[in-house]
Amino acid sequence: MLDAILIDPLLDSLKVFAVVFIFHLILSFCENKVVHLLTKHQAVSPLLGASLGLIPQCGISIIAADMFIKRHISVGTIVAVFIACSDEALPLLFTSQKGLMTILPLLLIKLVLGFAVGYLTDFILVEGLKKQYVEANDQEIDAHHIGCCHHEIEEEKESSWKEHLFHPLIHSLKIFLYVLIINIIFGTIIYFVTEERLLSFLSSAKYLAPLLSIIVGLIPNCASSVVLTKLYLLDGLGFGALLGGLMVNAGLGILYILKSKDGRKHILLILGILIFAALIASYLTTFIYN
Repeated sequence: MLDAILIDPLLDSLKVFAVVFIFHLILSFCENKVVHLLTKHQAVSPLLGASLGLIPQCGISIIAADMFIKRHISVGTIVAVFIACSDEALPLLFTSQKGLMTILPLLLIKLVLGFAVGYLTDFILVEGLKKQYVEANDQEIDAHHIGCCHHEIEEEKESSWKEHLFHPLIHSLKIFLYVLIINIIFGTIIYFVTEERLLSFLSSAKYLAPLLSIIVGLIPNCASSVVLTKLYLLDGLGFGALLGGLMVNAGLGILYILKSKDGRKHILLILGILIFAALIASYLTTFIYN
């Protein structure tokens, strides 16, 4: 019992911590470049946003949300980033054979959907919100950008090795705690309910699973992507359901937009686009796979 509920979850969580820390350490050296790529290349910003959103780090969604509030990127670009985001799903997928086989199709689909929906959004809003959010040269807006763990990103200032290690380490420890708690919960449920009964229930509701997955994915927390990915790796969710849940899972980006009075005016529009696109993609993928 102790092995199933505590030891195995702890070992699995330590593996995830190692992968997450490596990803975050590498990204800490190029966060400022991410900011300036999106700001300078407005014509292709939805494509760049979708590409950068694939980076498995919730700091990307916070960076994009911060730029959106400061009117440096369009509505379509923020939508593209959020759709492409997978938060902590990719590090988890790297820890199993089934996950490794899922990564490439998941990334390709999210990339294509991200920039397609982003471009379509900007095309529809071209006379309204796009112009409002792309042009910020004549407005006095705070030029500082916020990265992961809410630290400022400065191009001129060289970060010390201590800072490069501190923020990835702190964030990775937070993710480790999320994953450990989720693993312990799953371990306890599976031990008492049995894995066969749990997976049988989820499999019987496979056409309701995409909707439930999207609802879970809307929870603005790294734990939601952890839950979805763990269920997928246990064969409790299909690929379509996983895709839908991760398409709306923008980490803390949504919450960061809500901090701004100007951003709150358009949060329902952004969420509506994300949910609509996720529902179509999730159910279409589910039917194709079946």
